[in-house]
Amino acid sequence: MLKSFETDRLTLRERTLEDLDACVEMDSDPEVIKYIPELAKLVAGSLANKEVHKKFVKDRITAEYPSGMGYWTIETKDKQKDFIGWIMLIPLDMVGPEIEIGWRLKRQYWGKGYATEAAKVVLDYALDDLIIKEIVADIESANKGSIRIAEKLGFQILANDEGNGIERHIICRT
Repeated sequence: MLKSFETDRLTLRERTLEDLDACVEMDSDPEVIKYIPELAKLVAGSLANKEVHKKFVKDRITAEYPSGMGYWTIETKDKQKDFIGWIMLIPLDMVGPEIEIGWRLKRQYWGKGYATEAAKVVLDYALDDLIIKEIVADIESANKGSIRIAEKLGFQILANDEGNGIERHIICRT
């Protein structure tokens, strides 16, 4: 069971199968997945591909992660408790050894500071409570919004893979 968090505007709770349809719906917006080419290809495909996508999300929800890691659903704290998106803290590519933080939000919640607010709570938890010394965020170099979030959180560019357009951002605490 993941620890839950609250900020002034948000609740972060462990992502469950009850979030499956909301996650899949969010991914159906081409702008939301624009910088995730593998997912964009899958979502834009046939009904069979959409079933593969749904299975992929379900597998991520039900996967076993190291203690204190996984996916959090982000909801507004108002009475509607709107699904905003998710944030993850997992071994990179589900294997590690690097630990990755990432986020995805529904488009109507972009530009309001929600991703930064949620990521800061999880990042502080990872660095201070889980004592993870180094966390990475792999971000498509054209994804200026996510890059700005990483910069606000204190990440620095470690590497830029010109071959696939991914920048590795890193934050360390000693």
